[in-house]
Amino acid sequence: MLFGLFKSRSQAPEPPVVAQAARADALLRELEWTVIRRLDGLLQGDYRTLMRGSGLDLADLREYQHHDDVRHIDWNVTARLQTPHVRVFTEDREMAAWFLLDLSPSVDFGSGEQRKSQVLLGFVAVLARLISRHGNRVGAVLYGSRGQPVVDAVLPARGGRNQVLQLMQMIRRRDLDHTPASLRATPSRGRHQPSGKAGPAVSLGGAVSDGSTRLADLLRAATHTVRQRCTLFVVSDFISEPGWEQPLGELARRHDVVAVRLLDPLELDLPDLGLVTVRDAETGEQLLVDTHDSGFRQRFARIAAQREAQLRESLTRAGVDTLELATDDDLADAVLRFVDMRKRRAQPRRPLPAHLGARA
Repeated sequence: MLFGLFKSRSQAPEPPVVAQAARADALLRELEWTVIRRLDGLLQGDYRTLMRGSGLDLADLREYQHHDDVRHIDWNVTARLQTPHVRVFTEDREMAAWFLLDLSPSVDFGSGEQRKSQVLLGFVAVLARLISRHGNRVGAVLYGSRGQPVVDAVLPARGGRNQVLQLMQMIRRRDLDHTPASLRATPSRGRHQPSGKAGPAVSLGGAVSDGSTRLADLLRAATHTVRQRCTLFVVSDFISEPGWEQPLGELARRHDVVAVRLLDPLELDLPDLGLVTVRDAETGEQLLVDTHDSGFRQRFARIAAQREAQLRESLTRAGVDTLELATDDDLADAVLRFVDMRKRRAQPRRPLPAHLGARA
């Protein structure tokens, strides 16, 4: 009997917290092997482009570019050359990066092998690990992680691999606890019966019903949580009630902000699938549409294109770098695109004159 007692204890399931920690660790190990090791061979010293800091040591001067901090304008050089120039400082090595994560139900959508929420998890894990490995700290503000449209979790900025694992656990706990069972069982279900918010939201002209995502709440929470200048990654599909543009611009004036936009190809171009029931993941509203109707597909594509143009214009007006991350993207390639974008933004538009450093 005593042997049977010990045997039953040994076969007892692991506590949920332990199981989630084990799954997060296994996923991070897989990403370290398949993605981060590949990036180590391709970044080749370009790590500094991932984060922009501020320092006191003057490193260079370059021509002013849109969205540069006007406080860094060198007025003497500007007056001499009749063209605005800014000072470039040696950046601090120890910095903090914060992830502002939109975990609302719309990120559960995916028409292929993975959902937007899985893309979010992989991107955050890779970036957080790359940043923390160089001695920097990472933190996060989570919106909708407990199934309600509110900011419900904050992870203070710390360094180390354990911090990355804790962040992954918080994301995965939401993904496992609040994803509908039908989506967990068949991730590619959206190919036959889309269950995300993208269908109704786009087909109705981008309107979002009451009680759904309010991205502005997440951005305003970040202004009170993140005090010191840092790099902010806003990871969202940006399917939200209007009003987030102003708080995003306010954050960009104080921090280095990168908008990581999650999207799925089905949100932009609807194929001919016949009669399809589209459900709003946040409001539960259902709509039966005939995708066999070419006129309907054309209207869908036109409205989606209009929303794309408006979204990109809003992000540009806010003064943030933007990385678009689709569910069929290669994660390593996406990070390299991001690094290349940052390098091009940091380069001067034309070489400085030889006499730039001369003083009158």
